[in-house]
Amino acid sequence: MSQPSIILAPSAAARVATIAAKQAKPAILRLAVEGGGCSGFQYRFGLAEAVEADDTVVETDGVRLVVDAMSLDLVGGATVDYVESLGGAAFRVTNPNAASGCGCGASFSV
Repeated sequence: MSQPSIILAPSAAARVATIAAKQAKPAILRLAVEGGGCSGFQYRFGLAEAVEADDTVVETDGVRLVVDAMSLDLVGGATVDYVESLGGAAFRVTNPNAASGCGCGASFSV
């Protein structure tokens, strides 16, 4: 059996479920990669209303993570997690394709 193309950690799924419930939206987190940021590419997160035809979908604890085909080329094999620390709380992507990243973890280069 092959590994999932991307992984949604249980902590991230729980946070998405909480946010979606408060906003009365489906528990679907969209991850996209855009040009920009201090390292060349940046991650963009948002709640999605629906799954698009070219999306890759993974599910954890009833929460779906969707990634479009172009973004998946840059984040394939990554793990999306939700971390809380003294510096704040955020979704974090551990991306094996990133050659380098910025200090805040919001952008990367390949």
